[in-house]
Order: sequence, then structure tokens, then C-alpha cells
Amino acid sequence: MTRIAVILAILVCIVAILPMSFARTARIEGAEVTLLEVGDMAPEFKLFGVDYTYHSLERYADKPVIVVVFHCNHCPTSQANVDRLVALGNEYQEKGVQFLVINPNPADKVAADGFPQMAHRARDKDFPFPYLYDETQMTAAAYGARRTDHVFVLCEPKEDGRRPILYIGPIDDRHNEPVYLAQALDARLAGEEIENKEIDAFGCTIKYRTASERVARFGYDPLD
Repeated sequence: MTRIAVILAILVCIVAILPMSFARTARIEGAEVTLLEVGDMAPEFKLFGVDYTYHSLERYADKPVIVVVFHCNHCPTSQANVDRLVALGNEYQEKGVQFLVINPNPADKVAADGFPQMAHRARDKDFPFPYLYDETQMTAAAYGARRTDHVFVLCEPKEDGRRPILYIGPIDDRHNEPVYLAQALDARLAGEEIENKEIDAFGCTIKYRTASERVARFGYDPLD
């Protein structure tokens, strides 16, 4: 093998590992998660809801847009957002958009975020969308969700069924105008470019378990 061939082979290997080397990660509470970006494909999930059924992206394959919101009961930011979130769900689900709201905080970390409390919140606020329990926190980690509330807007599925991410960020500008989520949905439904595609979310950090807590809970580490 010539020296040039060896150099070319090394360059090919370097190029192959570059995406992995430059993947954005963050340590949040007890977990290190990969941070998704606009244009990445949304991870699939299957989570149990307070309606006692399982929900997944595949279940809503006919919906042109899906909004995934990481939300919880106890966080003051989520509490301040909840009425606006319900109003947005009512408005845009009539336009064919599907909202899927996910609680990533397990009851062993935050008692107020337990499943019975979730069911009570959904009834009390008359949630028009599924409220799902990410008990293993695998879905939150797969999306790189950092805070509650953290929003991911997904466009229509590709031929392979996967959905690209169109918007990542908060619902609004710290409970004020503009309502970034509404802007993103209006633009997408009108076939226009989303102006603000990626904005830092604000709110409470998601209460990820540590590795030892995950092993103690499940007998293995679901995030490993």
C-alpha cells in the first residue's frame, strides 16, 4: 500500500468520525444527553398517557405537524405556561396539528410529578392533548430536553416515516409576546419559512436520575 493510499484511508476514517466528534452534548442533573438541532430526525417513542393508552409518533403518522412538549406539574414555568399551552392545543389541533405533552420527571425525583398528579392536572386543566409519562427518561434524553417547558415541532414524515425537526425552543418569550410556538406553526401551515427556528428554552431543569439511581430503579441503566 503506497503512502498516498495510507493517507487517503486515514482521511476517510477522520471524516467518518467527525459527526460523532462534534455532536453537542450537555450534562443535565444526573445525565449526559445529546442535543438535537433543527433538521435532525425526531426520535420515535412509545409512552403511556393519563388516558391509559400508549402514544407514539407512528400513531399520528397522518398528522402534518406534531408538537412535542416536555412539561411537568411542579415547575413554576410549566404552571405559568399551562393555560397558554392548552389554548394553543385547542387552536392548532383544529388545524390538524397534533400535540404530545410529555412529563420527563419521575415521581421518585419529584413527587408532584407522579402519574396520579399528572392525571389530576390533565382533568383540572381539561387537556385537549395526551399527557404522557416518560418514567425511564429515555425520550427526554433522546431529544436532549433540558428544561420544562421545552418544545420540538416536527414536520410531516419522510418516506421512511421519520420526521425532521422544524423548531426547538420555548413556547413564548418568558410568558410574553412573541409566542414563538404559534409563529412556527403559522409559518409551517402557510408553507413559509420559520423565522426563529432555534431558541434557548427557559424554565426548570429536567430532574434526570443519576446512573446509580437508574440502575437501582430498573436493574440496568436505560440511558446507557
